[in-house]
Amino acid sequence: MAEGHEHGGNLDAGNVGRVRLVFWLTVSYAVAQAVGGWFSGSLALIADSGHMVSDAAALLLALIAYRVAARAADETRTYGFHRVRVLAALANGASLLLLVVWITYEAVGRIGSPVEILAGPMLAVAVVGLFVNLTGAWYLSRGDRRDTNLKGALLHVLGDLLGSVGAIVAAIGIMLTGWQILDPLLSVLVAVLVVRSAWTLVSDSLRVLLQAVPQGLDAREAEADLATLPEIAAAGHFHAWVLTDESSVATVHVVPAPGVDPLTLPDLVKARLHERYDIDHVTVQVDAPTQGIVAQETSSAQTQS
Repeated sequence: MAEGHEHGGNLDAGNVGRVRLVFWLTVSYAVAQAVGGWFSGSLALIADSGHMVSDAAALLLALIAYRVAARAADETRTYGFHRVRVLAALANGASLLLLVVWITYEAVGRIGSPVEILAGPMLAVAVVGLFVNLTGAWYLSRGDRRDTNLKGALLHVLGDLLGSVGAIVAAIGIMLTGWQILDPLLSVLVAVLVVRSAWTLVSDSLRVLLQAVPQGLDAREAEADLATLPEIAAAGHFHAWVLTDESSVATVHVVPAPGVDPLTLPDLVKARLHERYDIDHVTVQVDAPTQGIVAQETSSAQTQS
């Protein structure tokens, strides 16, 4: 591969360290929560324990993805392994959606047949979980939020945080009113709150994998903007997509204006796209007026007439 075109990842030690610490916090509390949920009979705790187990698996997947993504590009994968992180984020979002379905199913069954809850133990375990999840969320939020892998891990922890809050509210409500139905109702509420974040994570990951244009970029507008440069007679075949969380890629064909040195156009186009659209890797093909875009547009016009 030519020098200057390496796309291998650099292992972000700060983000990896954050995810690793939260992974061990999550595993430890998931065990305690499962025991507390079984002892108290609380669906909110059991559901959140299952959520924590799912999150632990997701965090482990994120750690593996960081390690794989850090591998340098090779002759077969010239862009490197960055997309592994996107795949991990997609898996995390999908697992959250599946968990929401399970929690909702269990909660509906309990609404029809409420189970007696030991509110005291439930409250104690939920309060511990609240502090654990607050710690994890704060620590992850200090990382680079452009990293979809880290974002996926943070969303899982925020989902756990909502679960802990829901369990605390349910426990206090049961202690004050004796309404056992509060436990499954608040479980459903937490599930609904998690859905939006999970779906956003899934949709963002799919945009990257389907090579959609970066958020906020209008491909036609960018192509037309290049054509306004005095050195360019025509621009076309513009394509742009997200390569990694921090990097976008574009390709475009341009035709030089009369008297313009074609060798000056690649740097000119790259500077324009970087300045206006934050695209940092651009491949520019310079076409001759009689062979490139102008000829194709003329042929198209003749066909239509």
